[in-house]
Amino acid sequence: MKILLAVDSSAESDLAVKVVAVRPWPPNSTVEILSVVELLYPSDVPSLMETLNQRADLAVQAAAQRLQSSGIETSTLVLSGNAKAAIVDHAAEMRADLVVVGSHGVTTVRRFLHGSVARAVLRYATCSVEVVRAETGPGAMKILLATDGSHCSEIAARSIAERPWPSGTEVRILSVAEADHPILATVDRRHFDTSTIEALQALREKALKRAQEAVMSAEKIVIQGGLLASGTAIPSASPKEHILKEASDWGANLIVVGSHGERGLTRLLLGSVSEAVAIHAHCSVEVIRRSST
Repeated sequence: MKILLAVDSSAESDLAVKVVAVRPWPPNSTVEILSVVELLYPSDVPSLMETLNQRADLAVQAAAQRLQSSGIETSTLVLSGNAKAAIVDHAAEMRADLVVVGSHGVTTVRRFLHGSVARAVLRYATCSVEVVRAETGPGAMKILLATDGSHCSEIAARSIAERPWPSGTEVRILSVAEADHPILATVDRRHFDTSTIEALQALREKALKRAQEAVMSAEKIVIQGGLLASGTAIPSASPKEHILKEASDWGANLIVVGSHGERGLTRLLLGSVSEAVAIHAHCSVEVIRRSST
């Protein structure tokens, strides 16, 4: 597995390094540690350029030392330019399976871990992306898998099943059946005729059945990978809120979602929803675009 870890000297970056260091990875996995120097001043200020490059080099070397102490094979790289483009382009160039970034940075010089950059990487990277937001120890994890039964959801389930996780790790599978379009919440249903009400009820039942089938399919995949798994399907017009609430109530360490959905009634894994989950979740979020193995 090829992992690209974007770092700087912020606390959020250090957290991402810690998470990568303690998590088990498939055999022969490698981590390339990248820091991007974004200049907000004229590039003809040699002293500033030298200082920023030194800080970036220190950041990647410190991260490499931490990962190597955990037995992870690493390499380092410092680039200059637009961080969003640099991370996305280098991930494609090295054919990374996963890009790992912190949730945000803390200074203007270190903007590449800000939400705007995280969004850009989430949107445009051709591989899976994990936004690290909370520290996890070496022990068992709680992973929330959101699924809608689509092909990208199956890939997300298999990415979990095929990777090593700490002993005792649990996977909770959630599928939100979009029973109604959100706009219907503002409509007085007393204005609907009988045939419309019956048609809406039929759509709700169909959506819930599809969600239940999605849960069963993902559960089977995850259990075959030797992990503990349980699942639930719920009707709602707001998948994002339910994913975030479930993760918070359960105390999830990681939310895993596919990159997008396939049907209008199951928008659960559409880019806007997966992006919102990745940006607003209290825990780390991994958005799967293709198999990470």
